[in-house]
Amino acid sequence: MNKKISSALISVFYKDGLETIVTQLHQLGIAIYSTGGTQKFIEDLNIPCVPVENLTTYPSILGGRVKTLHPSVFGGILGRRDNTTDVQEMQQFNIPVLDLVIVDLYPFEETVANTSEEKLIIEKIDIGGPSMIRAAAKNFKDVVVIAAKKDYSALEQLLNSQQGETSLEQRKQFAAKAFEVVAHYDVAIAKYFNPAHSLYFVESVTNPKAMRYGENPHQPGVFYGNLEALFTQLNGKELSYNNLVDVDAAVQLITEFSKDTAPVFAIIKHTNVCGAATRSTVKEAWDAALAGDPESAFGGVLVCNSTIDKTTADAINEIFFEVLIAPAFTEEALTVLKSKKNRILLQLKAGVAAAEQYKSLLNGVLIQQTDKGSYAEWKETGGRISNAEEKTDLAFANIICKHLKSNAIALVKNQQLIGKGCGQTSRIDALRHAVEKAKQFQFNLNGAVMASDAFFPFNDCVQLGHQAGITAFIQPGGSIRDNDSIEYCQQQNLAMVITGMRHFKH
Repeated sequence: MNKKISSALISVFYKDGLETIVTQLHQLGIAIYSTGGTQKFIEDLNIPCVPVENLTTYPSILGGRVKTLHPSVFGGILGRRDNTTDVQEMQQFNIPVLDLVIVDLYPFEETVANTSEEKLIIEKIDIGGPSMIRAAAKNFKDVVVIAAKKDYSALEQLLNSQQGETSLEQRKQFAAKAFEVVAHYDVAIAKYFNPAHSLYFVESVTNPKAMRYGENPHQPGVFYGNLEALFTQLNGKELSYNNLVDVDAAVQLITEFSKDTAPVFAIIKHTNVCGAATRSTVKEAWDAALAGDPESAFGGVLVCNSTIDKTTADAINEIFFEVLIAPAFTEEALTVLKSKKNRILLQLKAGVAAAEQYKSLLNGVLIQQTDKGSYAEWKETGGRISNAEEKTDLAFANIICKHLKSNAIALVKNQQLIGKGCGQTSRIDALRHAVEKAKQFQFNLNGAVMASDAFFPFNDCVQLGHQAGITAFIQPGGSIRDNDSIEYCQQQNLAMVITGMRHFKH
């Protein structure tokens, strides 16, 4: 519902950028309330301004610590315009409606950065400002709140284009920004009082889960999140820190494959894929995934995009594993799998849909967008076009390679991971490791395909891969020497696909 602003309360520390807004409000006939330095600034512009003291009947007291904390102010902000009782009480106590609240908080962080004198720092803890922001944001159905100078321009545009009217969606967007401003402000204050505590972002989690220990027994660990939103745990001990790390890697991988596609099974060890395959049945997919590296599968985390049936459960039951994740289990399968009381069985409710990833390092935190997608383009650049079987294997290999630690190489044949090299300091070493793994388990590499998480800096990888029997390659490209690898494939009649999307993983 659109609402027209009839009155505004303005209380800001810094006045720069305010003149244009105040002038616009005056031209639109909007009554302005203010106090202290902001009031003087407005009056110096020859624009009428009602002192807040006229509402509260109290002057600014306690050295300016108390100015706006009064029912006549907060009633005007919080009063619900569609609530008969609220409206009657506002009229009874002569509380004016306040449709717009503009607040710029005391510069607490700036003060901390410029002085160590605690008395000055404490006086820059704003009390009334955050309270007015929260009140206005809470009542976004009726009130517009501007909580930072960076939003002045957005307000100016609305005042110009909509003549003082705002939509519910616009008010809600401003409210969301306002709560972020207050949250950041409170965290800055908390960090001043407790500088050793760096994980303030986790305070919103009401029931953090203490781990038995962290990555190693001498490291305490805590998980902040809501696992119940993602899984139903059907059996087993509590998830450990390392379990959670591998479970995350497993879910990230399996989310790449829809439940409606053919069954896909994967085995994760230390966050890397050590076995993966897709087949027409779940049992066949498991057998093929396990065959890719039966040694590394010991103690791993297993994940599938399809229902686990008894036949598959009987086969899985023959090996030791930590965790099995699937969207569903038959009752017969659960009877088999629950035979080991510590074995963790997780029924996956939903994939991980986080838009960002966080990594703590040095004295801060890195934030990045999650790696979405497999390829930006499918550009055939080799000596021939990849055939249908190769295309299927190349697409599968590219997804698997995306989920290996860099430098990474994945070798795939018939939609089965048959060799992989990961976490190597050179790409050629990753390939050598992948080829050796394939040979160790007696796979025939003739007709297999190769995926690389990043470009080939030289043509040595395609040469070695070709010698091993690889007939098609997929890589993001981007090297100044791309042509070396492309020309080799052209000369040897090999297929090569350039994706335009790198998948480094560290």
